[in-house]
Amino acid sequence: MPPAVEGVLETALYVDDFERALAFYDRLFGFPHLIETPTLVALDVSGRSILLLFRRGGSAHEQSLPGGVIPAHDGHGPLHMAFSIAEEALGPWERRLEEFGVAVEGRMTWPLGGRSLYFRDPDGNLLELVTPKVWRTY
Repeated sequence: MPPAVEGVLETALYVDDFERALAFYDRLFGFPHLIETPTLVALDVSGRSILLLFRRGGSAHEQSLPGGVIPAHDGHGPLHMAFSIAEEALGPWERRLEEFGVAVEGRMTWPLGGRSLYFRDPDGNLLELVTPKVWRTY
């Protein structure tokens, strides 16, 4: 049996227009910025996880920093991630998306009773708002 993993800490999305992406995430979610560089912004998602926004291609080469080396990585195409929300927040989030002109592309009611709203960021990444009871673990 491997040692325990405690959770997923970081999720990364890759964006073409860094300033446009930052404006979208700042305006819609208001997550605090933890680190800001010309190629990366680390956003604090409710003190539980980190959303990394990388300028596409900006991390495609190994980076040597004072503390060590970060291997090259990058992402292409529309990626997907989900944010957990309370059941009672689903309606307010739907209204907020409409207020900001963000189209809801899909809705789902899952077998355990949870619900999802799907929409895209300006780079085409598929974002999801998820209520409890989508998975047995949430």
